[in-house]
Amino acid sequence: MNNVVLIGRLVRDPELRFIPSSGMAVAKFTLAVDREMSRDKKQEAASQGKQTADFIGITVFGKQAENCANYLTKGSQCAVHGRISTGSYTTQTGEKRYTTDIIADRVEFIGGKGQSSPQQGRPVQPDSSFFGDFPDEDNDIFQPVDDEDIPF
Repeated sequence: MNNVVLIGRLVRDPELRFIPSSGMAVAKFTLAVDREMSRDKKQEAASQGKQTADFIGITVFGKQAENCANYLTKGSQCAVHGRISTGSYTTQTGEKRYTTDIIADRVEFIGGKGQSSPQQGRPVQPDSSFFGDFPDEDNDIFQPVDDEDIPF
């Protein structure tokens, strides 16, 4: 099974291109995904100049590619669900290079640069019309059930 789920922040704005033969949109961006380590180890690694995140190339196709290009920017946080794709190419000097990228099936926008998400303490105010279909608290909509009426 080739299945990957990543959460991280964009290193730079997505690059949007279109395939000439089909006109399909293709967006590419790099996602910085923090490595799991304690705060002390992370500070120690950072002070030694070692990386505390992995930088992973993401490729998205179709309408999602257009949405990524329109709504994601450097620093935006997103979740990516997809598969690993490996490949190789030869440089002009004859050196063989290997690549590992993620082909995204789904990209979810979690938060923006400098914005706090609801999980980080920003209260979410629901639209008051949302509760219009629910009965008032005074009306008891739940009725007691006798244990004999339960089918299991």
